[in-house]
Amino acid sequence: MDKKVKSIKVKNVAVGFYTEKETEYISLTDIASYKNSEAPKDAIKNWLRDRNTIEFMGLWREINNPYFKWVEFDSFKKEDGFNHFVLSTKKLICN
Repeated sequence: MDKKVKSIKVKNVAVGFYTEKETEYISLTDIASYKNSEAPKDAIKNWLRDRNTIEFMGLWREINNPYFKWVEFDSFKKEDGFNHFVLSTKKLICN
């Protein structure tokens, strides 16, 4: 496996990243720990609920996924902002 794990320091937080088969990945959990070091997953959950994040994800997927289905993604856009709305990465990937 061609995987090179590295780390950089950003505002006193170590952020891990790696390259695998010429694709670069960065740790969202490490970035979120800057906002909430005790529970970075909560920062990620709140970020995923944000209307701007959802619109960004939809646009990014439309550009990068030739099979992207806007109709299915619209259900997220109708629910974002409500207290009951939770968007997991699994839901985002599966739609």
